[in-house]
Amino acid sequence: MERQLNTFLISQISQELKLSNSSVQSVVKLLEEGNTIPFIARYRKEATGNLDEVQIRDIQERHQYLLELEDRRSTILQSIESQGKLTDELKAQIFQCATKNTLEDLYLPYKPKRRTRAAIAREKGLEPLSEFILSQPNDRDPFQEAKLYINAEKGVDDEDAALAGARDIAAEKIAENIDVRSLVRDAFHKEGIIVSKVITEKATGPTKFEQYYDFKEKANKIPSHRYLAIRRGEQEGILDFSIQIEAEPVLSRIATLLKLNSRSPFKKQFELAIEDAYKRLLLPSLETDMRVELKLQSDHEAVNIFGENLRHLLLSSPLGAKRVIGIDPGIRTGCKCAVVDHTGKFLETLTIYPFQGEKLAKQSSEALIKFIDKYNPIAIAIGNGTAGRETESLVRKVLQEHGKKDIIVIQVNEAGASVYSASDVAREEFPDLDLTIRGAISIARRLQDPLAELVKIDPKSIGVGQYQHDVHQPLLQDQLHQVVESCVNHVGVDINTASFSLLSYVAGIGPSLAQKIVKYRESKGPFTSRQQLREVSGFGAKTFEQATGFLRVREGENPLDMSAVHPERYDLVEQMAKDLGVPLIKLVSNNELADRIEIKRYVNSSVGELTLRDIISELKKPGRDPRSEFEPPRFRDDVMEIKDLHVGMKLEGVVTNVTAFGAFVDIGVHQDGLIHLSELSDRYIKHPSEVVKAGDKLQVEVLQIDAERKRISLTARKKSQNIETKLKEPKKDNAQSKKPFSSNPFASL
Repeated sequence: MERQLNTFLISQISQELKLSNSSVQSVVKLLEEGNTIPFIARYRKEATGNLDEVQIRDIQERHQYLLELEDRRSTILQSIESQGKLTDELKAQIFQCATKNTLEDLYLPYKPKRRTRAAIAREKGLEPLSEFILSQPNDRDPFQEAKLYINAEKGVDDEDAALAGARDIAAEKIAENIDVRSLVRDAFHKEGIIVSKVITEKATGPTKFEQYYDFKEKANKIPSHRYLAIRRGEQEGILDFSIQIEAEPVLSRIATLLKLNSRSPFKKQFELAIEDAYKRLLLPSLETDMRVELKLQSDHEAVNIFGENLRHLLLSSPLGAKRVIGIDPGIRTGCKCAVVDHTGKFLETLTIYPFQGEKLAKQSSEALIKFIDKYNPIAIAIGNGTAGRETESLVRKVLQEHGKKDIIVIQVNEAGASVYSASDVAREEFPDLDLTIRGAISIARRLQDPLAELVKIDPKSIGVGQYQHDVHQPLLQDQLHQVVESCVNHVGVDINTASFSLLSYVAGIGPSLAQKIVKYRESKGPFTSRQQLREVSGFGAKTFEQATGFLRVREGENPLDMSAVHPERYDLVEQMAKDLGVPLIKLVSNNELADRIEIKRYVNSSVGELTLRDIISELKKPGRDPRSEFEPPRFRDDVMEIKDLHVGMKLEGVVTNVTAFGAFVDIGVHQDGLIHLSELSDRYIKHPSEVVKAGDKLQVEVLQIDAERKRISLTARKKSQNIETKLKEPKKDNAQSKKPFSSNPFASL
């Protein structure tokens, strides 16, 4: 039975995701055996048919959902059977359920309930009368039948009371009818309107929710950011919102579905029961379901946007293993400077006060150039917070005056640096340093390797999300962990320089084992081979299989240890070298020799062409960094604050955050500008991610400036679009057609 069930689930998943049965079955089997998604995607390509991490994760999530559905189905069947009410027809219906909602709707009439109005009416003996209402006979009179149930002791004083109680029972049965529930649920999906109103007594002044004070939008069209903004307005007591559907058409459809008998004397009672079922029982229940469903959809969309932004930020181009000075700018407390060597090791700190009078400014410049002369850095990274552009201007001036034009000066996004500085990780790394010095070190390291440094920070603090505090937090944490894990394993990790935080994201390792690896490294010295990992306590055979392909040992005993070639394929590569008549060391990094390898010669039952091509690619450039080359952005020297901007000004900017309604761009004035969705491209686009991603460099033009509210509206459109093209452009939805400021959903963040 279990095998047949699993086969059915695999077939269902393959149909839904449009993947082959064999691929889905292999993924499910590999996951059940304890393999990680990065490992499966990278080292089991033949088994999965070359599925990527996203497809593998989709299989995992859908398989988990269907398993949970099966568990719930089993529980419901047992419950109904224990009540003696499980018929063959009902059993068949339960087995046909494909969603949890449908399953729960079927179970509703048999679910243990609190004492309802219908239950009270049943206690009064009114169940038979309710059956007349539901069956609508032509030859019975409602009031004559109701007289039979008058009982003062039971609280049924007259015919009206008897019929009211009978209608309560009928209404509950109508509300629990799966076809009726499906009809009303469908109406909410297709016709539901989000309606939000301001709570007048709470909105005593300007708020962030003014655009939602008298707002309507179809529920199946509303973007995630607007729905989350309305929910936040409700939670803060500013807005009241509901999901509304027109009652009359739905009541009419229910009556038709239940075959209203217009000739029956019970017609009026039946209609009243339908109306009561709809207004008292169905509307509140299914509106709640719809609100939950919209929240879940919005959460998933917001979390996916956050994940994509985080992925692009983590995979930003690294400067690499070069000496860097990091500067955490400050006006009153001074600018904290910290130098790190090519490995990220902290060397020395300096504090300068360039913004506290001419005398201190001169001393600061002199101290800074001595510091630069002493360490001769390749680059100087400056945090982009308060006084960031002023500090950048000072550094450039000092370098120019002393003929050091080759040193790169660059602003680094310092979002989350203060969170890191006060974290346990930072305290453990630098117990004797001030928080601001830790921040300067982090800024320097972010330039060297964004991924290695940002993994130390809670992703929610990095500042690349959309309503991250409003979404379901476990969902957000799970998604962010997946993204970080994927990025870390995509790039690979140097086992001898990686921090505990970075190691903990390597496939199969986790925080506990990462700590043990670091302690082993500190006590025994640098690792000289991947095999040495087996000596670390807790690093068993399964962990070795999952993790080692993503770990690098540079200048180790085996040249393959610095590559992404998995140790399980070392013998194969040795054979390749032997067949070419060269030692292994000669084959690694030799493109000419690698190109001479005949792939088909080495295909067998355990290794196929996909894996062999990956191996040859690694042999050509072992341990290569897959991230793009570093290229610093170029901000205008004459633009440092909002007051320096003017409408029509053209600038280069860096995309810092992509949301559903547009992209935020750093143009070097301490406040990101917004490119609204409608201003991102000359062509019609549905989502900003179609044309931009976090980290992209863009040429932008200033559209509007609101200095008081610190809002900057930008455009990335080329102004070459002619009228004919515009006329052909598809009609935009109301999210794209509004003015940038008046429609800026970020105002409600």
